Amino acid sequence: MAILELKNVSKSYGSTSVLRDIDLTIAEGEFVAIVGFSGSGKTTLVNLIGGLADPDTGTVTMRGKPVRGPGPERGLVFQNYSLMPWLSVRENVALAVDSVHKAKGALERGALTRRAVETVGLGHATDRRPKELSGGMRQRVGFARALAMSPEVLLLDEPLSALDALTRAKLQDEIEAIWRKDRKTVVLITNDVDEAILLADRIIPLTPGPGATLGPAFAVDLPRPRDRTAVNHDPAFKRLRSEVTAYLMEAGVARAAATTEDGISLPAVRPITSNPPPPSYIAEQASKVVDERYLEFSQVTKTFATPKGPLTVVDGFDLKMRRGEFVSLIGHSGCGKSTVLSMVAGLADVTTGGIVLDGKEVVGAGPDRAVVFQAPSLFPWLTAAENVALGVDRVYPHASKAERRDIVQYYLSRVGLGDSMNKKAAELSNGMKQRVGIARAFALSPKLLLLDEPFGMLDSLTRWELQEVLMEVWARTQVTAICVTHDVDEAILLADRVVMMSNGPNARIGHILEVDIPRPRTRQTLLDHPRYYAYREELLSFLEGGPHGAAQAA
Repeated sequence: MAILELKNVSKSYGSTSVLRDIDLTIAEGEFVAIVGFSGSGKTTLVNLIGGLADPDTGTVTMRGKPVRGPGPERGLVFQNYSLMPWLSVRENVALAVDSVHKAKGALERGALTRRAVETVGLGHATDRRPKELSGGMRQRVGFARALAMSPEVLLLDEPLSALDALTRAKLQDEIEAIWRKDRKTVVLITNDVDEAILLADRIIPLTPGPGATLGPAFAVDLPRPRDRTAVNHDPAFKRLRSEVTAYLMEAGVARAAATTEDGISLPAVRPITSNPPPPSYIAEQASKVVDERYLEFSQVTKTFATPKGPLTVVDGFDLKMRRGEFVSLIGHSGCGKSTVLSMVAGLADVTTGGIVLDGKEVVGAGPDRAVVFQAPSLFPWLTAAENVALGVDRVYPHASKAERRDIVQYYLSRVGLGDSMNKKAAELSNGMKQRVGIARAFALSPKLLLLDEPFGMLDSLTRWELQEVLMEVWARTQVTAICVTHDVDEAILLADRVVMMSNGPNARIGHILEVDIPRPRTRQTLLDHPRYYAYREELLSFLEGGPHGAAQAA
């Protein structure tokens, strides 16, 4: 029996069509995941179901009756926590209970509040205020508040997207357990294909906007409960994951305009960071030695002073990298990944040990090491081209103005911003800003490219697109690179080797995985490769604390 139904629903804001001809029927007790790109209208869709917005055309009904405004039968959980900072966990949840269950007595309302708080595992934190809670705990309060309303339908609008991978996994398990217990109807808005497969009965893609509509539904016929490690061995999981990914990648390709401009080539100028060539009689032998130990971390340790005494975050990090090698550095939050990157970038001093790049010890920051951070750090009043030119002008001071302009245009074109290079950074989306950051890093012609969770602030599908961009540009330059990430798939996709760090403090290298998958790689070819799921399981096992894993190596 249908509990929710949308018929021929369309929604526009001004002259911009957001949703077009949406037809959707959801059965009672069904768990449906709506998957789509940022800006495709996912939040508009959940707002229409939740009664927070009205359709321009068509109808939204619940149990056959038109949805007219919000109601307690539809509990919403948003990406942001929206908690009252001066109230405790119990008091935040009680606000919803007291509003919805006015007819009940105080004792019964109190029992509903306690039950909701305990259901999401916050019984021990009932008197804490939001500032005393982690991000995952705050989101649990949001779930408790929605559950306390005793809704018939739970509407989850990307509730886990702002959380780290480990916390996200734990909350995914809790959502699934809550759903199995009460069998409420759930509509999950997400951009994470794995999350959709682990939780949903049915996955429905939302095509890229403007004028987004629903694509074909994918039935998830996998037994519950679904273990994120065990499904790696399930042919049905692999097939479904490949099919959904292929559909979304094709939709993304169709959306993206071809902005690469033909005829732009790099001028034959060398950056000031290039070493002068050695004498010919030693060049060949020297290059062999340097190429195999191009970047060397020698027993690197980093200790910080704290009120409780010295805290060693990284302890004995020892690694040699070949020229042109791409290494992914993976581990849980707080394991020292970014600290290692900061030391090799020259942004943090090494306590003991040393780092040598291309035969020279790393002392301080320099343009021979380009860093792409999680936030792109652009000057908002400058255009994309002007932001890139800041670095180009420094490392190519001897080049002509036209040559420097060509370098800027070449790399912006390579990252798909050929028609947006004169837009101010403030006018760009987050994904476009990160493209500028990538172009700026490559334009420096660095000896070492350092990527500190460069796509961590982006949704999964935009991240896919920029991973492809990064690999395409990297293939042209073959620059030596280190990418810090907590994303297992990203680590395998990008790297020649994945270096796994144990949990901190006193973090060190726990294991190194050689990725023997031919290049060039795409996400789709990765999913089809016979060794991919074995690599994935090895990384997941380490992160979950398997033999010699992160949890045990700390």
